[in-house]
Amino acid sequence: MTAHARFSINQQTVKQLPLPELVGVCADLGVRNVGLWREPVRAYGLEASAALVRDAGLTVTTLCRGGFLTASEPGARKAALADNRRAIDEAAALGTRVLVLVSGGLPDGERDLRAARERVADALAELAPYAGRSGIRLAIEPLHPMFASDRCVVSTLAQALDLAERFPAEQVGVCVDTYHVWWDDQAPAALDRAGAGGRIATFQLADWITPLPAGVLNGRGQLGDGAIDLAWWRERADANGYDGPIEVELFNDELWAGDGRKLLATTAERFARYV
Repeated sequence: MTAHARFSINQQTVKQLPLPELVGVCADLGVRNVGLWREPVRAYGLEASAALVRDAGLTVTTLCRGGFLTASEPGARKAALADNRRAIDEAAALGTRVLVLVSGGLPDGERDLRAARERVADALAELAPYAGRSGIRLAIEPLHPMFASDRCVVSTLAQALDLAERFPAEQVGVCVDTYHVWWDDQAPAALDRAGAGGRIATFQLADWITPLPAGVLNGRGQLGDGAIDLAWWRERADANGYDGPIEVELFNDELWAGDGRKLLATTAERFARYV
């Protein structure tokens, strides 16, 4: 697979483009891969979305996102499991093999990160076999530690692997996102470990720019604008046997305020230059 052929545009990067327009721009630019998000897919219609991307010849590289599995209250846990089963079904309908999981943060009033991670493992024990029967692989995504309290108690690639390795590799892997792991001097060794175990389910890119904006969530930088050696990470993933699509996933209010077509074209050009 050539470098350009590996480029995948995550829908969130160009969220100002409605799905039909995104599909049309991909066709115009020769982009063959797209990562989709559940909310806009649901808004357009699951069956309609699946038909749209299929008829355009696009490969859906991932569906984002499942997860949020840390609730301790029984009713909330039951609801989360049901929602993740729906997400698995949606992924299968869209033709992707990868559902990205963000584990969830600490429930209100709780402070025990280890216990929260164990609840993620308990949920995976129920979800992984269901995913496997549907041909879907769950990809645990570690998020930067600044999100540990409210969004993701899994903060390092090693922690994600500690969870994933309890289950068959074809059912549970990891999502490696440069934005979240670049800072961790143990992450390269963890990436080697993931490769050796066949656990790299998907690979995502975003750059780290400073100063971070207020709220920090929407601070992902365009490729080449920040501090991350993106090519090094791609080469390390390649060396560990990952030869699949590489998604660019940017959350950035300034980018979203601009022209989506130009943003997609620029992102593809930056991918070729920096990755």
